[in-house]
Amino acid sequence: MPITQSTHQPVLLNEVTECLARVADGIYIDATFGRGGHTRALLQRLSEKGRVIAIDRDPQAYAYAQQAFQDDMRLSVYLGSFAQIAKIAKMYEVFGHVNGILLDLGMSSPQLDDPKRGFSFLQSGPLDMRMNPTEGMSAAEWLAIASRDEIEQILRIYGQEPYAKRLAKAIVNERLVRPICTTDHLTQLIHAVRPYRKQRKHPATLVFQAIRIWINHELDDLKICLRDSLDILACAGRLLIISFHSLEDRIVKQFIRTHSRLPAELARLPMTVSQQPKLRLKPIGSPIKPSLCEVQANPRARSAILRIAEKLI
Repeated sequence: MPITQSTHQPVLLNEVTECLARVADGIYIDATFGRGGHTRALLQRLSEKGRVIAIDRDPQAYAYAQQAFQDDMRLSVYLGSFAQIAKIAKMYEVFGHVNGILLDLGMSSPQLDDPKRGFSFLQSGPLDMRMNPTEGMSAAEWLAIASRDEIEQILRIYGQEPYAKRLAKAIVNERLVRPICTTDHLTQLIHAVRPYRKQRKHPATLVFQAIRIWINHELDDLKICLRDSLDILACAGRLLIISFHSLEDRIVKQFIRTHSRLPAELARLPMTVSQQPKLRLKPIGSPIKPSLCEVQANPRARSAILRIAEKLI
């Protein structure tokens, strides 16, 4: 598989590096390597004893990491999903000793810019959308067999698409005439069905988002990774998550809140400090968004939001 060169601009690079790399000899996991922008900045902050484990499910990203960082023995690279983070931490014998974990959710620019990957509605290509093209079912294969009700549900839940029912019906009707196998075919279908309104988002944005999330199990994998991070981190280790849409951010926000606050029913009870259940996280600062200068330089950063939590016990 050809290695796509790095054109990805890491989002909130300075903020991530400053808040994550606090122990020069520490152990860190970049669970979404992409093209290694955050990893590279992190390694520059670490001593010779520092260590970074990079994870990515995309074979191109994995191949790029092996090539670009082959001379840095502090970096280990694993091909797989961040849902496997507990297994990976145990394999590298760092479980419970990690000083920081980074999740930069969504897609990298090389994925989005490569028409053969099928992520973009702005370019013609096969309707694939898999983060790892060798695993699971492509978007075209799923659209060919999914029921109208299932398609509607996926568009409504993962895309928050207001015209989910109308679009699902159109997709099922269209596939009876000819298979929906390309990005431009699906985009044209959306244009024909969805009412056009002047808006910042392209009419196909929510549909492509929903299908991509569903095909790659992105939200389920995120929940697993967040859950397991609590045991992987060392005491005072930090968890940093960059989200790009409300579905991801809601999961992250709720996770941090659940583990940093007493449940409402317990908070109202008279209890001594020793009687209160131990909280495992504390939020660090307020959510961070890119500056205007960063958004102007990298428009894809405009919807990013960074949340940080630190492990207490």
